[in-house]
Amino acid sequence: MVRVERTLGAVAAHNHRRPALALLLAVVLAAVGAFFAKDLRLNANLVDLLPKSFESVQDLHALEQRFGALGWVAVVGEGGNAESLKRFADDLAPKLEALPGIRFVEVKRPGAFFRDRALYFLSEDDLKEVSRRLEARITWEKQRANPLYVDLLDEGPPSLDFSDLEQKYGGSAGQRLTTNGGDYYLDPDARRVVLLAKPDTTSADLGYSRRIIGEVRTLLDAQDVSKYGSDFRVNITGTFQKKLDQQAQISRDIAVSSAVALALMLLYLLFHFRSALAVGLVLTPVGAGLAWTYGLVAAVYGQVNLLTGFLGAILGGLGIEHGIHLLGRYLHLRGEGVSSEAATRESFTHTGGAALVSALVAALTFFVLGTSRFRAFREFGVIAGVGMLVLIAAYVLVLPALLGLACRWRWRPRLATAAPRHSPMGRVLVKHRVVITAVSAVLLAGLLTQVHRLGFDYDFRSLEDEGLPSFVLDREVNRIIGYSQTPVVVLADTPQQEQAMVHALQEAQRAHGKDSTIDFVASLSSLVPADQQAKQAVLQSLSKQLEDVPEERLSPQQREQLASLRREVKAQPFTQEDLPASVRQQFESRQGGAGGFVMVYPSVSLSDGKAVRALAREVRGVDPEGVQRSPIAGEAMVMADILDMVTHEGPLILGGATLAVLLAMWATLGGLRMALLCLAPTVVSLLALVGLMPLMGVEFNYLNILVVPVLIGTTVDAGVHLLTRLSSPSSDFVAVYSETGRAICGGLLTSAMGFGALFLADHPGLNSIGVVANLGFASNLLIMLVAFPALLLVLSERRLRLHRARRAQEKETTVAGPPGPKPATHTS
Repeated sequence: MVRVERTLGAVAAHNHRRPALALLLAVVLAAVGAFFAKDLRLNANLVDLLPKSFESVQDLHALEQRFGALGWVAVVGEGGNAESLKRFADDLAPKLEALPGIRFVEVKRPGAFFRDRALYFLSEDDLKEVSRRLEARITWEKQRANPLYVDLLDEGPPSLDFSDLEQKYGGSAGQRLTTNGGDYYLDPDARRVVLLAKPDTTSADLGYSRRIIGEVRTLLDAQDVSKYGSDFRVNITGTFQKKLDQQAQISRDIAVSSAVALALMLLYLLFHFRSALAVGLVLTPVGAGLAWTYGLVAAVYGQVNLLTGFLGAILGGLGIEHGIHLLGRYLHLRGEGVSSEAATRESFTHTGGAALVSALVAALTFFVLGTSRFRAFREFGVIAGVGMLVLIAAYVLVLPALLGLACRWRWRPRLATAAPRHSPMGRVLVKHRVVITAVSAVLLAGLLTQVHRLGFDYDFRSLEDEGLPSFVLDREVNRIIGYSQTPVVVLADTPQQEQAMVHALQEAQRAHGKDSTIDFVASLSSLVPADQQAKQAVLQSLSKQLEDVPEERLSPQQREQLASLRREVKAQPFTQEDLPASVRQQFESRQGGAGGFVMVYPSVSLSDGKAVRALAREVRGVDPEGVQRSPIAGEAMVMADILDMVTHEGPLILGGATLAVLLAMWATLGGLRMALLCLAPTVVSLLALVGLMPLMGVEFNYLNILVVPVLIGTTVDAGVHLLTRLSSPSSDFVAVYSETGRAICGGLLTSAMGFGALFLADHPGLNSIGVVANLGFASNLLIMLVAFPALLLVLSERRLRLHRARRAQEKETTVAGPPGPKPATHTS
């Protein structure tokens, strides 16, 4: 480590003497990086965050190739009365269907078709039960019509209530898909009507999504909607609009948060150094390092995801921390009269060595995170790890060269930029070290009592902003439709496989009872009942019976039911070809083939992570005998895999990061005791964090869980800087604390600002990352500036007492020893 430190100092001194060459190299690399980075794009698609080898990802791609888009473009008309809403739907549907890229448009439920054929969906035994009840009622009525009949038992009329049989049919696919308050997708109370347009391509293709939404919006803008009502308006929602809105929101979040983070860092650096030039000296290497980093990102990945899009602000904050330590040490030495080159060499030899150790440790932690199979975590870890190393290289190359130029231009830092020699807080720590240590221990113990209350937020809304207008309206559309727009789809290769899967899924639903996560199962084959010829014979017999029912003795409700039965018994058997086009097209492939798709509509919210995992287990647990495994695709399957992966990998990554940091510090700092001491503030701050979170009403979720290994890597450098300075010969605690403590405070604050930029994100998951990270940095700041220094003083005093006692004991042993040769004098 000593050789590494000397090498850093020598390279820095060389760049100080020859700044032109170093700066030219830095500018060329930055220009190349910026050239590649200009084409970076954001990809917020959750499916792309899983490995392509995952079954759910492969199944989803297979579904998209055969079936096309899973979601819809939902056009919602609002503000008219029921008749004008229906008229709007009828007028717009053919125009919408004529757009290129739209396969079909659903404007009505084919309720009348299935209502007229409802009896065919009953079993033959149930139809015979209908016949038995009718016969019993007819017999009873005939008996009452006979004047000689005496009813000795005074029994009431046999019931013609068929609600129990209707309930059995009510959960079937035909009933659930087609009836929910009328034939239109209409809510007269909310004054809304919905049209569902099915695009040809998946919403994961953002370019296609923009084009299709743009075409729909252009069509809507060209309509004169005032004829449907004075306050009539039209909105768009559905999967495609939601993807675009989320993409736009995250892009806005990145731009605003990064700009605010930069502004806050500038203000803090001005406050910290009281010099505009000093601010430029710190920020220029960071800017160069970020340009190099994002050039590499563009070359390797070509895009950023939900998390890596914010790494500019985060790496900027972490990089500025190194600059505060390095430049602060340089300014302090210059204030003592050291020459510019010597101050540069000294700063990069010792403080630069500590910065390198902390950067290596942080990078190693990030690289452990980079082993995750979850792409958002993996790319975050790899890019952040590389970025930490690149930023150190940028400081070694750029900062000494800038200092060399400043020296040539006869810049001398003002004394105000150097830290004060003696900090009042340092004296307080020396005087009250025992009390501060005891109070800190009590506070930590109190926080640890809250750890059991810490929960995990299983709500998938942390991955999406459910407050966006399109998300809010989409929930209303689901309510009007009566079932989820995003079913799980089982791909079947043969009609026999399709029927076997439908039967097995329905059996699983019945076996789970009220705990089932399945609402209903639909396929083309399930919409065409079996044994229709045999049922038709029973219906013909029923038709004759219904003619004998005396209508004058029935209640109005029973007369209405009788009229429905007389209409339904006259229905003819039907096949798949007889189904309405609006039904068939929901089960047709992109190539026009019918069948092969089993839709599993969930009964649970797809925002509930636990329920989604249960849905995935229930559907994947279906294994019809004699049928090969069928691809099961849908966003619910992807979300379940994300949750399974994060919960499985979390403890492994946390343990791996902690072990990697400890081993790296042991190797670079030269001793296990020193490594454990440097790691102690980080461990304690994490314990304080998990105790604080329940008190603040904060929970871990699928995204902010990554903050834990990040905090391990980014807070450990404060302990490294403090202990390496204190371990140097003839160091004075108050002087070291005054200089290093100020730099530690600045470094942690700028790191917090980088993550704090996420406070401004509207996206709830990203916002929660900022909250958890800043709680962690705040805990670490208090521990590093108060509790840890006090503990070091107590341990140092105890060690000194033990050393003095040992020396005194050795002296007494020497004086009281037996006569003989004079013992040798030992030096320590």
